[in-house]
Amino acid sequence: MLFSVFILAILPPFNVKAVDFPNDAGGKIKIEWSLSSDDSIIDYYILFREQEVAHKWSEPETVAVLKRGESSYIDSGVKDKVNYRYFIRAIKGEEYSDSEKSNVVYSSAQWFHKKRISALILLIVIVSLLLFYIERAKRGIPLFIRKIPGLDAIDEAVGRSTELGKPLLFSLGLGTIADIPTIAGLSILKRVAKKAAEYETDLMVPCFEPVVFVAAQETVKEGYLEAGRPDLYKEGNVFFLSYEQFGYAAGVDGLILREKPGAIFLQGYFYAESLIIAETGNSIGAIQISGTTAVTQLPFFVAATDYTLIGEEMYAASAYLERDPLSLATIKGEDWVKMLLIILISIGVILESIAFFVKVPWLHFLKNFFTIL
Repeated sequence: MLFSVFILAILPPFNVKAVDFPNDAGGKIKIEWSLSSDDSIIDYYILFREQEVAHKWSEPETVAVLKRGESSYIDSGVKDKVNYRYFIRAIKGEEYSDSEKSNVVYSSAQWFHKKRISALILLIVIVSLLLFYIERAKRGIPLFIRKIPGLDAIDEAVGRSTELGKPLLFSLGLGTIADIPTIAGLSILKRVAKKAAEYETDLMVPCFEPVVFVAAQETVKEGYLEAGRPDLYKEGNVFFLSYEQFGYAAGVDGLILREKPGAIFLQGYFYAESLIIAETGNSIGAIQISGTTAVTQLPFFVAATDYTLIGEEMYAASAYLERDPLSLATIKGEDWVKMLLIILISIGVILESIAFFVKVPWLHFLKNFFTIL
């Protein structure tokens, strides 16, 4: 009996398509294909790329070796505006077969990420609110901002210190000039310096960081100039103390115990020295106004000082004290944006909580809208 044996060649993948990778900065092409009918017995695939140069196609170049079962690949080694085409080779032992060539494609950068529409809408809303309040401020319409007791108490603290015949002490903490709390502290320092000049009271500013020291000197000098009393400015009262954390704390404590200031201002970024300085000030009976964005130090300031500016209250200090319409308009706009975000987050939490129980897909619309891939 005679048997004839037919060995069929393995079938390659088919329907190979290549597209420019969407929503990227260019340099990527996505290739997809349908798996071979013989995928389960194939050892592996090799993805090849051909590049068009001077209207001719180059020799195939290996892009990737892929396991069986894989049906897509992102080629990130391409150049923008250059034509490419791909094919896939299925390999089993010594046998192989090639797929048809893909369509010709080139990569390019997209000017807008279409899945970030939500971010664009939020940006438009934020800018609109800011422009709206700035326009109101330019027209002279009063803008309401709630009272901040810590800032209102500055005049009281300077006045009490003047009545007692004692100097003022202002510390900007351990922050650098690049820290926002330090910059906010400088705006408060200017107000205190101006009041100190009006009341003819000495103001001491021990500094931790050399650059902050120079900025503090200029700020205090400007405060005295605005008050019309540059003659009262004493350059030696703003000085560099130490660049060591606890050396600085010990120096400030010594200054407090020797000079016994009537009012102490702790405005800036503080670390573990916050309670040491605040408690020393409390021990001599000085009125103390503190402010920081350091969450770990806020409880110490709240416990040991008379008034505390918490977090964003420091950032609002400049606009609050100067009453500059444009600065106030910016704060109003930011406050409304925060309110809008709080409302959106609250609605989102409620919808997702309901969706968890009732399993209704459309309830995820808010989450899906703000999900940025």
